[in-house]
Amino acid sequence: MMADYESIVCVKPEVFVYRIPPRPSNRGYRAADWKLDAPDYTGRMKIVAKGKDCVIKIEDKNSGELFAQAPVDAYPGVAVESVTDSSRYFVIRVQDDSGRSAFIGMGFGDRGDSFDFNVALQDHFKWVRKSEQIEKEGTTDTGPKLDLGFKEGQTITINIGKKKSGSKAKPSGGAGGFLPPPPGGKIPTLTPPPMGAAAPPQQPQSSADLDPFASSSSSNTSSSGGDWGDFAGAGSGNNNQSGASWVQF
Repeated sequence: MMADYESIVCVKPEVFVYRIPPRPSNRGYRAADWKLDAPDYTGRMKIVAKGKDCVIKIEDKNSGELFAQAPVDAYPGVAVESVTDSSRYFVIRVQDDSGRSAFIGMGFGDRGDSFDFNVALQDHFKWVRKSEQIEKEGTTDTGPKLDLGFKEGQTITINIGKKKSGSKAKPSGGAGGFLPPPPGGKIPTLTPPPMGAAAPPQQPQSSADLDPFASSSSSNTSSSGGDWGDFAGAGSGNNNQSGASWVQF
């Protein structure tokens, strides 16, 4: 459907047309052989593309009446040819409705206009060559195509990571892997005895408050008469000077 629409590829408001002599030799046309200061016609130039077809149209500046048109089938080619001595002048092949053709000279007053004219033709035929290549590749590809679509009733299953049955549970202890404290209240602490006297033994408040080392302590303190054992004995058997040295220690 896009081939049915015309698009204007390039428009230049002023272009000069010349009658040119026959080609003097195989080396090409020269703009210096034309009467450049006296153009035969001055008009407006448009390049119109319709699908792969391209036409250069020269029209009247004011009314838009068509003066001449040049169908272009390839560029560079016979339909549009650059002169050998300037980048602003070209030789184009114009045709009428009956099919008769003639070669005329066409030139631009500014080099930027001639550059745009040249690039517009190059871009159009570059697109034509690319389109033909895509069509050719599409017709030559006769191999079976891979069908990645789902068949009727076909489903897929996705496994979202499950916990492994052999995994070991982490210990329920506190941070760092330490064991929890033993049940019961806090372990009682012993009050230091006064100087020179053995401290009386303290009785635990309950069975849960017993010191885990009580059995060994009782055997050691039975002979000395107190929880402080030999330390208390040393304090009671010496004089005040020995007691002072013990406090200093």
